[in-house]
Amino acid sequence: MADTRTAVSELATALGMLVHGTVGWAVLQRPAEVLVGPDAWDQLEHGLHDPDLHLLAEAAFANGTAFAEHAEGLGGRRPRRIEWTGGHRPPGDQVIPADLRVDRVYLVSCKYLSKVLHNAAPARVFDHLLKATDSHDRADWYGQVAPDAHRRLATVAAEAVGCPFPADPCDADVTERRRLRDALREHGRAWPDEAKDPYREMCAEVSRASAERWRRSASTPGAREQLLWRLLRLASAPYFVLGASRADVIRLRIDTPWDWRQRHELRAFDIEPDDAGQPQVRWAATVLDRESGADVVVHGHVEVRWSHGRFGGPPEAKVYLDTPPAEVPGYVPLT
Repeated sequence: MADTRTAVSELATALGMLVHGTVGWAVLQRPAEVLVGPDAWDQLEHGLHDPDLHLLAEAAFANGTAFAEHAEGLGGRRPRRIEWTGGHRPPGDQVIPADLRVDRVYLVSCKYLSKVLHNAAPARVFDHLLKATDSHDRADWYGQVAPDAHRRLATVAAEAVGCPFPADPCDADVTERRRLRDALREHGRAWPDEAKDPYREMCAEVSRASAERWRRSASTPGAREQLLWRLLRLASAPYFVLGASRADVIRLRIDTPWDWRQRHELRAFDIEPDDAGQPQVRWAATVLDRESGADVVVHGHVEVRWSHGRFGGPPEAKVYLDTPPAEVPGYVPLT
């Protein structure tokens, strides 16, 4: 089952497409068109007792209502069925991050206070350009791109907290990883003094090597264009994003690559390592808007960090969008 915050934001969005009035009244109706079971309704009702989640529900409900009334959405028509993924990943290669499917046609992603576009294995991002396949290398990325710095950090950190650990972190099993992770947590949020310089050195090496591998993988104009489409999650069918940032509501139609090419042209795609206190790579796409004749720059970054805490699990890559969504080419505001 999805966590309560997810359930509140996504189900309240669905209710906004169906029921007039307030979100509280809508929850009491439990309309049959929303195809969920009693547990989901109970989770939503319980979540509304939290003041912060109630505010989130009101924003999501308003987004659902706006989508129902908008000409590019439901155009004032009451939907016959709304299906909810419930936080589960659909089977197959799912490029569209849909949380709701309305009348088997409209796909809606609900995104509240999140700038994350992808959470993937680093090799999938930097070596395979986010291609949809399950065959990517999931080995320890730090050990692949910065083996010496990775080993030095592990040795110094383990000695500092008195925790036995393999000389090569890539050889550690789950129990050994968790033991070192927990010992570092007991020490505190900061690294032991002896490990601070080795950690900075590893971050710099991982950032540099990751950027180099990404540039090499995206060495042709066609590869860079497809990478941008995948980063922005453009898919073969248009879909909608309803949500909110800290600055504004988000109501967008996401164009297909075919639509994107009618109006836009990728001029440049820049990749640079970043000194950010953790391994990080910045990316920036310069895009020509043919209608205005102006260039638009879309910024983002990729954080490479351990899953489950320091040394707790192999690193993962989180891809962030730093440009406001309404300013991204291919993200069309529902005004």
